[in-house]
Amino acid sequence: MYRKFTAAYAKLLSWILVASVAILIIPVSMQIFSRTIPIIPAYIWTEELARLMFVWSIMIGAMIGIREGTHFEVDVWPDMGPRATAAVKFVSGVFVLVFALVFLWWGWEFTWNARNRISELAELPLWMIHLAWPLAGFTWTVFQAEHLYDNARVLAGHPAGGRQ
Repeated sequence: MYRKFTAAYAKLLSWILVASVAILIIPVSMQIFSRTIPIIPAYIWTEELARLMFVWSIMIGAMIGIREGTHFEVDVWPDMGPRATAAVKFVSGVFVLVFALVFLWWGWEFTWNARNRISELAELPLWMIHLAWPLAGFTWTVFQAEHLYDNARVLAGHPAGGRQ
């Protein structure tokens, strides 16, 4: 049940990432064309929308990277066998989990402090941008718990749960 939820959530995040990058192309293209073609007016709100979409694209990509095990991952150890590798991954996973909880805790405070503020040009509520941080922390926690569980099973001599 938990793996089906995380798999569905990761698929949803992938589609949201595609949409956010597609939306990001629009204001950036408008900025480029308005600077190079004199008959197209310069829109000042496009810079803020591009920044909002860029932040969300990065954070959603980082969330997916945690699920796929490609974010915060550096291969410096030789092949040590399944249990030793699981031990190293478990320890590093605990650090990633702590980092995720920091993003969740202080990201929520960051978002809460922005609840009554708006951006200067487009007048977008700033909490919409800041919400990416606690959501990333929550998502990293959910996905990292799955990795920690798998590595704990390997350390206990059981096969890791399969991905769906």
